[in-house]
Amino acid sequence: MNELARELNGILEGTCADRLFSAFGKRIYFPKGIVSQSAEATKNAHRYNATIGMAYEHGQPMILESVAALLNGMGPKETVAYAPTGGDAALREAWRAEIGRKNAGIDTSKLSLPMVVAGLTNGISLIGDLFIDPADTVLLPDMFWDNYPLIFEGRNRAEIVTFPFYTPGGGFDVEGFKTAARANARNSKLTVILNFPNNPTGYSPSVSEADAVAAAVRELAEGGISLLVVCDDAYFGLFFEQTTYKSSLFSRLYDLHENVLAVKIDGPTKEDFVWGFRLGFITFGSKGLDRAGLDALGMKLMGSIRASVSNSSRPAQSILLKAMKDGSYQRDKDAKFETLMRRYRKVREILDTRKTGFSLSPLPFNSGYFMSFDFKGGSAEALRVKLLSEKGIGTISIQDRYLRIAYASIDEENLEDLYSEIFAAADAITG
Repeated sequence: MNELARELNGILEGTCADRLFSAFGKRIYFPKGIVSQSAEATKNAHRYNATIGMAYEHGQPMILESVAALLNGMGPKETVAYAPTGGDAALREAWRAEIGRKNAGIDTSKLSLPMVVAGLTNGISLIGDLFIDPADTVLLPDMFWDNYPLIFEGRNRAEIVTFPFYTPGGGFDVEGFKTAARANARNSKLTVILNFPNNPTGYSPSVSEADAVAAAVRELAEGGISLLVVCDDAYFGLFFEQTTYKSSLFSRLYDLHENVLAVKIDGPTKEDFVWGFRLGFITFGSKGLDRAGLDALGMKLMGSIRASVSNSSRPAQSILLKAMKDGSYQRDKDAKFETLMRRYRKVREILDTRKTGFSLSPLPFNSGYFMSFDFKGGSAEALRVKLLSEKGIGTISIQDRYLRIAYASIDEENLEDLYSEIFAAADAITG
């Protein structure tokens, strides 16, 4: 094992992170190589800097005039230069401040500095590499994003175990989660993925349900289970009901217990409507990690980034940071939120007043981009194909039982027609 990895492992010895690491997580480190030496030279090489593999002229990275003409005045250092492995330092600080602003009561001084990754999928994959070994268990609700199996089963060779997402009454099944967690912790270790607002259901927990989830995690941790709890906050902030818990569950978990390592994976993709930027952030928090431990964990993550994507998009980071500093940033976000809120309310109105399609039972939803139907009258895949082939309408079938509708992608004036066609197609199948 590399000596730098040994040093980082020594700092983390005895912590929850140490108990949760995969074999790769134990081995990985951030080298004192080209990137590290170049960063040092950037600060101190006052005459010539002949370290990094970028071409310069007159003190600036080279840039094609045809490219520069498209950048609206942004300079080459903001656009074509490499970004640091962990991301632009000012952007990372700004994002941590945003986490504090958007999550009531969170103490950002106890968090790691968010690390920039190449989108939330990349972030989830990096966490899987650091903490999940073959045959480990990953616990998910039975309504989950279809990329999780590709990452955790296909890439990490772990076993996915599920618990019922909903109680019979329609709330989040905390007891089902707790029972499944107790039954599936292997070697007193368990990885849990919590995705709210949920894809595909569009459901987020109430305040009381968030309290119950945190209490359940604490109970499991007090029972000796080391828990990696990953909060996949891809759709964070899109909460449409007053009773919904409007902070990330990460804010209840980051300082909960020494046996809990909480990870927040979020980013501007959906929050700031920049899907193609491919930027995400990873933030760690654990009651058992001091600043040295958080920094060591960050170095492990940087090593994994360096070994995979190397660094994330510089122009995307520069644009996002400029936007966040702009006085209209929050106002613009609020306007887009209101547009999505109106679509949500219109879907609610359609469901409350419909006269057809009663074989489609809507699952509880209150947030995010989606809602899903339980198609009690037949095959959801057959319904999807019928809508696509006969009506030119795209939907997603799940488990041949559920039909997911991304109402966020449909203009408000077209929602009535969309749902009418869906209801009519369902009635045609059920007769």
